[in-house]
Parts: sequence; structure tokens; C-alpha cells
Amino acid sequence: MRPGARPGQSSEARGRRMATKARPRPASAEAAASSQDDIGVEARVVAGVLLNAALEKRNGLDEALSQPAARALAPVDRAFARAVAMAALRRLGEIDQILDRRLQKAPPEAVRTLMRIALAQTLVLETPAFAAVSTAVKLAERDPKTRPYKNLVNAVLRGVGRDGPGLTTAESNLPDWIAARWRAAYGEAALVGLALAAREEPATDLSLKPGVDPAAVAAAVDGEALPGGTVRTGRRGDVATWPGFEDGDWWVQDAAAAVPARLLDVKAGETALDMCAAPGGKTLQLAAAGAAVVALDRSAPRLKRLSQNLERTGLGAEVVAAPAEDWADVRTFDAVLLDAPCTATGTFRRNPEVLRATRPADVAKLADVQHRLLDAAAERVKPGGRLVYCTCSLEREEGETQIVAFLRRNPGFRTTPADPAAVGAPAQALTPEGWLRILPSMWAEKGGLDGFFAARLERVS
Repeated sequence: MRPGARPGQSSEARGRRMATKARPRPASAEAAASSQDDIGVEARVVAGVLLNAALEKRNGLDEALSQPAARALAPVDRAFARAVAMAALRRLGEIDQILDRRLQKAPPEAVRTLMRIALAQTLVLETPAFAAVSTAVKLAERDPKTRPYKNLVNAVLRGVGRDGPGLTTAESNLPDWIAARWRAAYGEAALVGLALAAREEPATDLSLKPGVDPAAVAAAVDGEALPGGTVRTGRRGDVATWPGFEDGDWWVQDAAAAVPARLLDVKAGETALDMCAAPGGKTLQLAAAGAAVVALDRSAPRLKRLSQNLERTGLGAEVVAAPAEDWADVRTFDAVLLDAPCTATGTFRRNPEVLRATRPADVAKLADVQHRLLDAAAERVKPGGRLVYCTCSLEREEGETQIVAFLRRNPGFRTTPADPAAVGAPAQALTPEGWLRILPSMWAEKGGLDGFFAARLERVS
């Protein structure tokens, strides 16, 4: 299967169901691999550590990457470990479906991890089956806790390679409670689209400084220009080495994440406040439009990246590290952008771990934070000014419900309808209220985009 392909090749006729046949590997390649023994073993160990860390808590994968075991790997091995863990996270439900059909009873979690990692390699990343299986057996053998199961690991993985994975369902990759929420909110057809989007590794999107030609950047990075001016590329690797980075021509920002700042529609000479500004893509957009921007965030460490990007791009903003609700400054602004802390379930294409680490209680907890931040943002808007509220969540409590409640509390504000074409959003994202509800399954023919909710409000003079 190609990189990014699905466990169980999708069939248009079946819609939600897939099937794949294992492909035989040349005997000569297997013989060559047998002479390389433990090359890549430690990378696979770290892949398992990353997978389990991501399943245990939010930010677990990033924290595990900073630990000595991951840092000790060569860069290419560390990148491989991360790629394997991400592939396993994206297809976890399908991988477990495949395993459960071959297991009479549940093995210890450490054994399941070994098999998950091996199947992520063979079914998603096209690692030769003999290499993935051989390494999984070696890993099982060297740990006393998994050693008794090495024959089981070998039999299950070789069985999948011999017989193929069988039918799997994309929806199985979504936790049951999230699938139920999304089905109720968006319908069955949308749920299928979201599940399919959750499998795919996304491309990299670039936002450009004014005056930089999207066609020229697209040609330089082997990409394409999207509506709104974003450039999308399938290029991988260190973005700092890409054409235009050192010149400050662009910054990395998902196409959907670029929509809220465009929706705010700041003009040169206006004042703008970007609340919860880090990591800073929207601040750069506002500054590039010519506004006098204050970038506010409670996290000084996260603001360092914003400051670095301001310096690299030659753009300017006043950077302030302070909690938005308690900021003592009395200034008001022509335009205020609140990208509120949220469950981030709309970013599952880039961060598949959010679907596993998020809990139902998190939605209500963060909704309360958003409520307070919205009221704080409203106080910063001048009469006649604009407020854009957005979250990268697919949960209505963090989007539509927040705005309905806010408008009831604040009769001095009203909705100003969005124009999807003008802000580079999918046309189907426009809600009857004039807000934007972007689903990752939209623009599927272009490779999708992150999920976002955004609403523009005006303070009546």
C-alpha cells in the first residue's frame, strides 16, 4: 500500500468497508534483511513508547519525544518512530479489528503494542512484512514480560501477512463517544467523511506575506495554491530548509486556521488584539494586513516561537505574556480575535492523539473557559469594532452554543455574516446563522483541512 493508504483498501462500491490482500515479498529481499539483524529495533521500541504515551494523555507523544530514549536515536530513526506511532494512532481501530479476529483472548497490553506497531508498518507505511514481523518477535523475546508471547506475535503477524487484513471500518478509528456526538451533530454521511479524513496524513499548508506570489511559492515547493491564497504542498522534512523560509516569505498554517484572521478583515492602521495568540499564525496574518497588533497569551514559552516568526518574516507586533482574563491593560481595539483554548478535536488529521486523549468531561470544562474568555474579549472591542471567535473543535458546545449564549448575554453585539469565498473557506461551511463550521471532510478533493468554527460579531455603536 502507498504511504497514507488505508488498512483495508477503500472500495467505492462498499463505501465504509475495505479489503486488502497482502503482497508477497521477494525471497532475496528477505535474505538481505536477515543479515542486518537489529537495525531499527530501538526505533520500533520508541514507536511503541510514543503510541502508548499518546493514548495515555494529551501532549503525551510530544513529551515522550523529548525523553532520552527518543533523543538518543539518530534523526532518521526518530522520524521513523514518530511516523510509525502516528500511523498506528490514525488506524488504531482498524488495526485492533484485525488483531481481535485472530486473538482468542486479549494479550497483555505490551504484546498488543508490539503487534499494533508491526501492523502500522506493514499495512500503512509499506514496511516489508518480514522486517516488521522479525523485529516484533525479537522485541517480544528480549523482554521477560512479553517473551512467553513471542510465538503468538509471530503467528498473528504472519497470518495477517499470509491471509490479508480482511474487512475493516473507518469509523472504528473514532472513539465510540466521539462518533456518537458527530453522528448526532452532523449526520451519518458527514461521520463517514470525518472517519475517512481521520485516516489520512495531511499535507503542509503555508500562509504567505502580502506581495509574495502564491504561484511562485507553489512551484518552488511542488505545491498548489488554494482558495484564499494558502499554498499546499506534499513535501516532507524540515521546513527551515524549504525555499522562501529564510526570506520570511511564508509560515506554516493550516488552510482552515487561516480563515478566522481573514474573517476579521483588519485594515492598515487599525488596532487589533490577538487573544490566546501562540503559536502565532493569526498574529502574523493581522500584522501582514497592516494592523497595529497586540499578541496576548498566558504562556511565555509558547510566545517565543511567535517572536521568532515575527523576526524571520520582518513583521511587527507587541507581544504580551499575560492571562487574557486578567490583563490589566485598559486599551480597546478595532478588531479582536479570540482563538480560544479547546479540545482541538478538529485537528485530528495532524494530531490523531487528540481523539484518544480527549474525555467527555473536557468539553464542558473548556466550554466554561471559553465563556469567560468571550466576555473578556467583548470588553476589548471598541464601539463599531469587530470580534471573531473561533475554535479548532468539532464540538458544538465549543462553537455554536458559545455564540448563542454570548449574544443573549451581550445584546450590544450582532452577527455579521461570513462570505466563505472571500475568506478562503469551503462554501458548504456557511451556517444558516452566517457563521462558519468547517469540517475536515470538506475539500476532500484537495486533501481536506482542519475542523474549525468561526463567527464574526460587531459591537453596535
